[in-house]
Amino acid sequence: MSSYPEAPRRTGVPRDVLRWLQSLDLSFSPKNFRRDFSNGYITAEIFYWYYPEDIQLHSFHNGTSLATKLGNWSQLEKFFQKRKLNVSKELIDGTIHCKPGAAELLLQETYVMLTNRRIKTIQDNEVDFTDRPYQDKLPLVARSTATKAVKSNITLSETLAEPDIIVNKQKVQSVIDLHLVQRQQERIDDPKRFNVKPSLGERAIRLPPPPPDRTGSQSSLSNGSGSSLGSSLSSSNSIRNKSNVNFKEIKVKQGDRSFVSSSVTSTASSPTLSTS
Repeated sequence: MSSYPEAPRRTGVPRDVLRWLQSLDLSFSPKNFRRDFSNGYITAEIFYWYYPEDIQLHSFHNGTSLATKLGNWSQLEKFFQKRKLNVSKELIDGTIHCKPGAAELLLQETYVMLTNRRIKTIQDNEVDFTDRPYQDKLPLVARSTATKAVKSNITLSETLAEPDIIVNKQKVQSVIDLHLVQRQQERIDDPKRFNVKPSLGERAIRLPPPPPDRTGSQSSLSNGSGSSLGSSLSSSNSIRNKSNVNFKEIKVKQGDRSFVSSSVTSTASSPTLSTS
């Protein structure tokens, strides 16, 4: 029985960031970063240690409802604008809706922002809040369908937070478009599995172009009379290059053209007749 790789559970947070997080003496130690950072309460505690005059902890609630999450992060966004801290909206939304890798990346950016230190990230893949890296590790038979891809990449809280139907349709369409691109790449990588037959252009034999002659020009022209002219010139050049061929000059005797010239002058000098 074949076993497929499980979804990655590693936090993806460097050791220096974990030590710094433990040194802040928070109310509780986060174990599941995706779940514990979604409501914004720990993030508010972190910034409270550096900006105690701007963060009011009593106005934040450590709850799990969507209203609690949106309320806490709304206060944090006002604080970010006041202190001119650059925290992207996409990263905040990914943390609220428990997107894979969003909370870890937010914690790393917070560490760099507050400590002015550089860290060496240990993220294996590029920043992507979808399950595409996980799907690429699976065999073709175990990858998600279009319906499963929509369910995996768009959470219920994300739909409830955005009541606009048009925006939700655009999100669903983007997931489907990404899924179709992945399916097309699968057909290219394994055409035998999908019974993809090559086209006539792919079956045609590609011949290399003819080599140039000694003078650097093409041995023959592309089409029409040029090809025959080029072949005749090449054959005449080959004949002239032979040393044992003798050429004889032939003199052609021209005929007497005085009669032709006199007839032309007489026709031009004859007067025209006028009728009354």
